[in-house]
Amino acid sequence: MGTELKRTPLFDEYSKYGGKTIDFGGWELPVQFSSIKEEHDAVRNSAGLFDVSHMGEIFVEGKDALSYLQKLLSNDISKISIGGAQYNLMCYENGGVVDDLLVYRLDEDRYLLCVNAANIEKDFDWMKQQAEGDVEIVNKSNDYAQIALQGPLSEQVLQTLTSTNLSEIKYFKFQENVEIAGQAVLVSRSGYTGEDGFELYGEPSAIIDLWGKILEAGKEQGVVPAGLGARDTLRFEACLPLYGQELSKDITPLEAGVGFAVKLQKESDFIGKEALKAQKEAGLARKIVGIEMIDKGIPRHGYKVFKDGEQIGEITTGTQSPLTKRNIGLVLIDSKYTELGTEVEVEIRNKRLKAITVSTPFYKRSK
Repeated sequence: MGTELKRTPLFDEYSKYGGKTIDFGGWELPVQFSSIKEEHDAVRNSAGLFDVSHMGEIFVEGKDALSYLQKLLSNDISKISIGGAQYNLMCYENGGVVDDLLVYRLDEDRYLLCVNAANIEKDFDWMKQQAEGDVEIVNKSNDYAQIALQGPLSEQVLQTLTSTNLSEIKYFKFQENVEIAGQAVLVSRSGYTGEDGFELYGEPSAIIDLWGKILEAGKEQGVVPAGLGARDTLRFEACLPLYGQELSKDITPLEAGVGFAVKLQKESDFIGKEALKAQKEAGLARKIVGIEMIDKGIPRHGYKVFKDGEQIGEITTGTQSPLTKRNIGLVLIDSKYTELGTEVEVEIRNKRLKAITVSTPFYKRSK
């Protein structure tokens, strides 16, 4: 028998809502409740509620916390105000990615890093290896549960459960100890769907309680529980990278198109800075672009991409867009072929089918 799958504190709630679970990086998580398409549409039009308790929470504190994080991460941590969040990459010396994550500044010398579930142990070990100065690094992933309410009606629905004015929590800002339906939680205006929304961090018992209460509060507006399937199609349409697909130890942030979070000009020498600088100066040999199929076929992760009989790249993520029904993909491809409108071929079941490079993101919400 394989090792037993990990479960989040919300596991027992899934069956109440018809959740179908799968193995996701060692976790037994719901892939869908009703259908991926229905959940995807709910998030685009009203709101969907996701269990993201599998994500990791690592705290960094001490008087050298800032200088340590400046060395560890690619973005400029000094720009985060208390109550602010920032997207970051943790890189290896060669510019490859250990993980992508969110950093929350809780206090002058206290930070919370939200990391990807499958990388928690690896990240924590790496962070401890790089520790310098007066800094304490604590993995509290088991003490927290996390849910994400995502979609245009998120604020309206959540506001019915709290006296805190949620419109004052701006994008990539957060507030601690917000009382929602009697539970004190950290509320962050952020998400992974391309929509407005909130991520709620709290003690497992608090989050279990809020799961049912939020679904009840949003029932009439069409708020539904949503699984990993919709989470993936939503983040893909918005072209948000997934670790292990668009980012990895072999794919740099610059190749993945998240160079905005790599501050090569910051004073601190972060791990991987020299390699990324060199890569930028030399010009990228390959990068991720969008493609749309011309021939009938759906591009999937790992499918090879060809031009004039030669392999020039491979699909990192692909699917049929639930929104537009277009068969689209992200492809890590030789930079010579990245110009919009370039025709390429995707190998699907031993056939090479025509596709064309298109602009990204595939979806952008209207403000």
